[in-house]
Formats: sequence, C-alpha cells, structure tokens
Amino acid sequence: MSEREYPFHDRHHAGRVLAHKLEHLRGAPDLLVLALPRGGVAVGFEVAQALHAPLDVFVVRKLGFPGQEEYAMGAIASGGVTVLNPDSAPQVPPEAMAAVVAREQAELERRERLYRGDRPPLRLAGMTVVVVDDGLATGSTMEAAVRAIRKQQPAHLCVAVPVGARETCKRLRAQADEVVCAAMPVPFRAVGLAYDDFQQASDAEVRTLLEEARLDRVAH
Repeated sequence: MSEREYPFHDRHHAGRVLAHKLEHLRGAPDLLVLALPRGGVAVGFEVAQALHAPLDVFVVRKLGFPGQEEYAMGAIASGGVTVLNPDSAPQVPPEAMAAVVAREQAELERRERLYRGDRPPLRLAGMTVVVVDDGLATGSTMEAAVRAIRKQQPAHLCVAVPVGARETCKRLRAQADEVVCAAMPVPFRAVGLAYDDFQQASDAEVRTLLEEARLDRVAH
C-alpha cells in the first residue's frame, strides 16, 4: 500500500502524516495529546505514539440544528463550555436550543464515563497540549475544545488536524498558540472526502486505542 501523504488511506495513516508535521514538539515539557472522540482518537493515537507522549480524550459535542443535525449551530465541551455560531444560533427558538444542549450534555457525560472511567479529571495547567481531530470543517467543536482547555492555562496549546478548511484553520490561529493542518484543499467540501476509508469510529475502538496507548506508556 502506497504511503502517499494525501488523500489519506484512513485515520491511522492521517495520524502518521500529521505526526511528521509535529516533530518540533517531540520532547516538549509535559507533552500531552488530547484527541476529540470519536474520530480524532485514531489520529491522536498515531501522533502520541510518534511523539512518545501520553494520549487522553477531551469530549466535545456538536450542537446540531433541530431536524438538520449535520449542520452545527455550536458545540459544548468538558468543563461547561458552550460555543454558539453567531450566524446560526439566533435562528433557533430558546426552547429548541435548550433541548439540543440537554441531549448533547447527557451524551457528553456518558462518553466521559465510558472513555475515562474513574480516572481523575484532566489537569492541564503548564502542560504542552496537542489537541487532535480527524479534520476541521466549521471548527465549532474544536473551538469549544480550545476554549475549555484554555481555561486550565496550558503552557502551549497546539491544534493539529490532518485536513481542514483554510478559513477555519486561520480563525483558530487567533485562539490557539499554534495550528498545524497537514492539508487545506481548495475548494474544501467535507472532511470525509480527504479519506479513502472514513467509517464511523465506535466506542469500542476508542476504548481499545486508549488502553493500548496506556499500556504502551507503562511498558516504556
């Protein structure tokens, strides 16, 4: 199988490509890779392996338009952070917005329990944090993650994705210390078009990769 850089075979291949772009962070003090589940975990796994860094998850949930859930009107993240799209959120009645937030908050908490179990809450103060997803379209979920992580005052916050919309990556540069985007196709249509295999990741896959990364760290 050819190891061409782009388009990517799958999320693991994308993670290996992205890791090459992050070599400058290898050996950074208190380095931690945070993946946005589910799709970002396979990417983050490869980045963490390459940089010899621990891997964890940071749970973010998109707030989809009622009846058109694929369109984001905002996002929520661990730590009680809500980000709303100023262009779209005002179009949604308050009661409908509240229902969407309540539903996604319940799913966020379920995933926190499922993926992190009884591990203590993340402590990110003074850390070098690389937050990874499988791509950036509107960027609302990543923006929520960045805002929530910023609250904990990391020493350095890097957003890293294999593919993203150019304008979204540019916007996030104003919020993160660094944005690394391996590919920015023009025109940008969808994250999934950058992958040969873009099957939805499962909870079981997320848990398996997190456990594999943890055991690898223990072994070394």
